[in-house]
This record gives sequence, structure tokens and C-alpha cells, in this order.
Amino acid sequence: MSKLYFKFGAMGSSKTANALMTRFNYLEKNHSVWLIKPQTDTRDDYADEKGNIVTVVKSRIGLSAPANVIKDTDDITLLFKTAVADIVVNEELVKTQKIDVIICDECQFFTEEQIDQLKLIAEDKDIPVICFGLRSDFRTKLFPGSKRLFEIADSITEVKSICECGKKAIVNARFDGNGNIVTDGAQVDIGGNEKYKSMCWSCWKKLTNKQL
Repeated sequence: MSKLYFKFGAMGSSKTANALMTRFNYLEKNHSVWLIKPQTDTRDDYADEKGNIVTVVKSRIGLSAPANVIKDTDDITLLFKTAVADIVVNEELVKTQKIDVIICDECQFFTEEQIDQLKLIAEDKDIPVICFGLRSDFRTKLFPGSKRLFEIADSITEVKSICECGKKAIVNARFDGNGNIVTDGAQVDIGGNEKYKSMCWSCWKKLTNKQL
């Protein structure tokens, strides 16, 4: 029986790079991959020559691949029935409706219901569903998608990274345009190195206490 996997880590821990390398490993063995990501993260999307928006999964080290976008209102079990996945045939990347594995990036932005749907697909269709994402937000609070994955995932693995001080990073600290740490605001505020820094608990507390 296939499983629902959750691989989590702080920002900058190479989660997306791991997702793309996992995709490559499956494709190299001629398995079909349905790569998906939530609509919330549109940083790397672009318009093609026809004006169509292309959804992209892109890592900080430069790896990238086109993906299918999932809206908050989508039922993934319904999308799965007509989904088109990538497969390598005779060293050429082609499309197929046969899906051997689902790889999800930025899974923290999926709804709890969508995580349940991914679990259902893994169980009913007997294919692995591998989710990569953050555990918690800048306030150290769980994202809805991550919370549900901790509750029902069959396998949970931490992708580790370090703070500037050398300790393990577990907090995704948010900063404003003046370099001040942010401790209040909307849970979702898409950004990269210009807005976020992964830190250990001690360094994060020192900064937040300093502003009190």
C-alpha cells in the first residue's frame, strides 16, 4: 500500500530542490509524475508567448519544472481523474494520464480538505503522494495544510537546515523593509530572502525580545 509522505523544513532547507530531484529520479526510471503546487505561491509563474500563465516549481539553486496549479476551491480527487503527468519515453519528455506518483510543493498552503483528498488518492489508487513544505509560519504557528499532514501522513521527515549561528533552524522569521523582525500580521505573505530568514529558536527570541 502506498503512503502519504510529508517532508518538512524551514525556508532555505532545499525542500523544493528535493522535490525536483525526486521528480527527476522517477522520470529517469520512466515513471510518470504529477507535479502540483497551490495557487497561493505564484512567485515563479510566467506568461508564455501566447499569454498563457505557466505555473513553475523553482528552487533557490536554479532547478525548475512546470507544474499544475491547485486552487483553494479545487477537489484534488476530481482533478486527478483527468490530470496529465510527465513521463520520459525514449529519453523524450511526454504527457500521459497514467500517474505513478504525485509530488506536491509548498504543501502548507493546501487546505485541510485537500490534504485529506491526497491521502484518499494514496490509499485508493495505491500511488505514493510526496508533500514538501513548511511546518510553521513566522509566528511559529502551524499552517493548516502542515497541521493536517502531521495528523494523517504515513511518513514524516524533517529536511534540516541551519541558522547563521550554526544551530538547527526551525523558525521562518519575517522582516519588514527596514530589516525589523515582524511578529504580527497575515499568516501568508509570499516572499523569499528579501523578506524571510530561517533561524534557530534562540536567535529568533533574542530579536523578538529586543523589540518588546
